[in-house]
Amino acid sequence: MKYIALVTGASSGIGREFVRQIASGYPSLEEIWVLARREQALLELKEELSGKQLKILSLDLSQDTDLEKLELLLKREHPCIRLLVNSAGCGKSGLIEDQDWKDACRMLDVNCRALTVVTMLCLPYLRKRSRIIQVDSGAAFLPQPGFAIYAASKSYVFSFDQALGRELKSRGISVTSVCPGPVDTEFFHTGEIVLNFWKKIFLAKPKKVVRKALFDAEAGRSLSIYGSYIRIVRLIAKLFPQKFLLWIMGRIFL
Repeated sequence: MKYIALVTGASSGIGREFVRQIASGYPSLEEIWVLARREQALLELKEELSGKQLKILSLDLSQDTDLEKLELLLKREHPCIRLLVNSAGCGKSGLIEDQDWKDACRMLDVNCRALTVVTMLCLPYLRKRSRIIQVDSGAAFLPQPGFAIYAASKSYVFSFDQALGRELKSRGISVTSVCPGPVDTEFFHTGEIVLNFWKKIFLAKPKKVVRKALFDAEAGRSLSIYGSYIRIVRLIAKLFPQKFLLWIMGRIFL
């Protein structure tokens, strides 16, 4: 049986950094499956990590046909997935009434639907001490006017992870939600998201976020938060009424 890691969203940002750190930190893995739409970016990553066994899967996880291709590949190769990292995601800011419904659907398709389906497809191939790492966001902890659809999609992921982790406990499989604040990747440029003053102050490096996420996952923790900023946000979200928090978020982001 082949021991692998499977990483979605591997062409850039946090996903790409996960591949780098897994390649150097898990020598027992026989292969890393890297999934993303941009094949050229995956080929460049493979060249960067020459000597490591990377299987390139150029797939658009918002498309059912590509999800079916992944399902068939898993059935054919029947690997043991040591690490599953769902890092694919997209976001767009702005008032809901000003956004294109197609952009909204893509956010939900990639952030929620694709993550759920990929996780479900991989479950039969996980074994005791396998780890699932879901790249979530600090936006999961409270609604965000001006970033409403993205934040809501990440709240879904967080709730899904907590329930899934409980279901898989008896199998010895952990699920870790990675909930950073803003991270210095091309995510903001791709989504045409303006970095405001607060986000610029707390902008984190992907290398540090990923290093902590892998450490927390191996420790079996259900939550990985890099930096004190998001820890404070989570505490505030627990302590204060939502109406008050929405007023504060509106003052900051609108």
